[in-house]
Amino acid sequence: MKKIDIYEELKNNAYPGRGIVIGKSADGKSAVTAYFIMGRSVNSRNRVFVEDGDGIRTQAFDPSKLSDPHLIIYAPVRVLGNKTIVTNGDQTDTIYELMNQQMTFEQSLRTREFEDDAPNFTPRISGIIKTDNGKMNYAMSILKSANGNPDSCQRYTFSYKNPIDGEGHFIHTYMGDGNPLPSFEGEPKLVGIPNDIDEFTNGLWNALNEDNKVSLFVRFIDLETGETKSKIVNKNI
Repeated sequence: MKKIDIYEELKNNAYPGRGIVIGKSADGKSAVTAYFIMGRSVNSRNRVFVEDGDGIRTQAFDPSKLSDPHLIIYAPVRVLGNKTIVTNGDQTDTIYELMNQQMTFEQSLRTREFEDDAPNFTPRISGIIKTDNGKMNYAMSILKSANGNPDSCQRYTFSYKNPIDGEGHFIHTYMGDGNPLPSFEGEPKLVGIPNDIDEFTNGLWNALNEDNKVSLFVRFIDLETGETKSKIVNKNI
C-alpha cells in the first residue's frame, strides 16, 4: 500500500466526518493517536472535547442549543491499563467494559452495529493501542451497513503488530460529503507520522475543512515510560 500524506488527504475531502489515526512516531519512541470530529448541523457543531480522567469526552459548547445528545455526546477516548481505546461513539464504553471482563477488542464489537442515523447509517469506527515494554501494537475496526442497506452489518478488523517507525493508519466515517453520506470504503489508509505532537496537531487541524471541523485530540504515548502528552483543539472556544 502506498503511503499518503494525511494533510493532503484531508485538504481534498471537505467532509471525512469523524476520523481516527493510530501509528508510531518517526523516531520510534511514541505510540501516536489522533481523533477528530466534524459537523454539518447546528447540533453536531455545538461541541467541544474536554478532558475526562485519562481520556476525553464530548460536551455541548452551548447547552441551550443541544437538541439531541444521541450519537454526539460520548467518551471518544478511554484508558484501560496499558490499552488506549479510541472510537467515534459510545462503543468506547462497550470495549472498555467487555475487555475488562476478558473479552477481546473484536469480541466486544460483535455486540454493536453501525449507528442508527438513517439514511446515513454512519459506520462505527474504533481503534485500540496496546503498549508493553517499549513495544506497541494496535487494531482498528469498522462496522458498516451493506452499501446503505441496514439489513446487514459488515464487520472489519485490521491488526498491526510491531508497526514501522513513522507509519500509521487512518480510518474515517465518510468518503466525502453527500446525501446520504457515503460510508468509508476499503482498509485503513497508510499515512506518515511525525515526531512532534505540535507539528502533527497543527498539521491535522489546518488540513481539516474550516467550515466543518469541530474538535481534534492528539496523544503521544512514550513507549518506555508510558507518559502521555495530549493536545485538544476546539473550534468553539
